[in-house]
Amino acid sequence: MKFIIDHFITVAIALLSGGALLWLSLAPRGRVASPLQATQMINRGKSTAVIDVRSVDAFAAGHLRDAKHIPLADLGNRTGELDKSKVKTIVVVDQDGKHAGKAARLLKAAGFEDIYGLEGGIAAWTAAGLPLIK
Repeated sequence: MKFIIDHFITVAIALLSGGALLWLSLAPRGRVASPLQATQMINRGKSTAVIDVRSVDAFAAGHLRDAKHIPLADLGNRTGELDKSKVKTIVVVDQDGKHAGKAARLLKAAGFEDIYGLEGGIAAWTAAGLPLIK
């Protein structure tokens, strides 16, 4: 107890940082699909749509086959372009899996229901040796 009192600031910082790490690991990020699961969804045929929310340059450098490109900054204003896909499973692709949750929330608010983020984004896709279209 004396240690905690004598080192109150150090203990408080340790508890806060530990709590922040725990919160990040437990925070809901929506549904995710591994590159293998996403490949299986895409290969099912017309029941899956791929939405790439990366920048124009990143999309031009390589993207998934048949992906529709709508940058994340424009997604809220352009969901109308995806109305035909409301009945489909949506796979959201970003660079590293960190922004797919935000895109999924925007799509959910627009009435889409079956949405997955690509776990690890395009980086995980290429690390798995899966092909990109340029």
